[in-house]
Amino acid sequence: MATPNSIKAEKLSRLVGTPSAPIIIDVRTDEDFAADPRLIPAARKQNHKTVADWGKTLRGKSIAVVCHHGAKLSEGTAAWLRQLGADAINLEGGFVEWEQAKLPLVPAAKIPPANEDGSTVWVTRSRPKIDRIACPWLIRRFIDPSAVFLFVAPQEVAAVADRFNATPFDIENTEWSHRGELCTFDVMVEEFGLRSEPLLRLAKIVRAADTARLDLVPEAAGLLAASLGLSRMYADDLEQLDAGMALYDAFYRWCRDATEETHNWPTSKAKP
Repeated sequence: MATPNSIKAEKLSRLVGTPSAPIIIDVRTDEDFAADPRLIPAARKQNHKTVADWGKTLRGKSIAVVCHHGAKLSEGTAAWLRQLGADAINLEGGFVEWEQAKLPLVPAAKIPPANEDGSTVWVTRSRPKIDRIACPWLIRRFIDPSAVFLFVAPQEVAAVADRFNATPFDIENTEWSHRGELCTFDVMVEEFGLRSEPLLRLAKIVRAADTARLDLVPEAAGLLAASLGLSRMYADDLEQLDAGMALYDAFYRWCRDATEETHNWPTSKAKP
């Protein structure tokens, strides 16, 4: 049982990837981080010594604080954040307990540098359909909740990436693109260390819908239909992304929690 103002690794892992996940703050020391430079999915690295400054921006937010063992640094930082008006708890057992439970960890070196506002910036082709909505969903839910996405004319992606320090994705001849039979979503799941059973299942659905191989999994046809429908509903790419976030939230929860559930119309008609 978790102590007051704390959360167990398993419970936090069930929140990660969902809209109700808390903001995760990693306050491990530089030495501990250097020894294992990976992050709990969606976590941001901060210095506990300056919590009185950066913590002011988190008033009213739900926060989970992580240190190495879940002791003084996370306890103290969470207490500071509560004093500043945040709903803050610490991860019981810290990074060590999360790692020992073999829960997903993201290599920090794979995450692009953040801008002055602390957000990563990504750029891709305009008028997204499947991969270019699925990848932003993955990034915002598991890498950087504040990530910024720029949708531009295809011929301008490289130039915009250069001028705005943005990371291009789902575009040829870039790190984050299709590889063989894998789509960009597959590549991100692999490279970011997110190979959980639900995300691998979702990746297969995305790949099948994105590469016209609907025979791979039956759910791909539904994702394709919903994605094309959204692209017709919204002329604004960012509005489409907002709507697509809910779509992928639903597919993820099905992949995680509901694959064995079926549904049929109940009837009160007496059996013969």
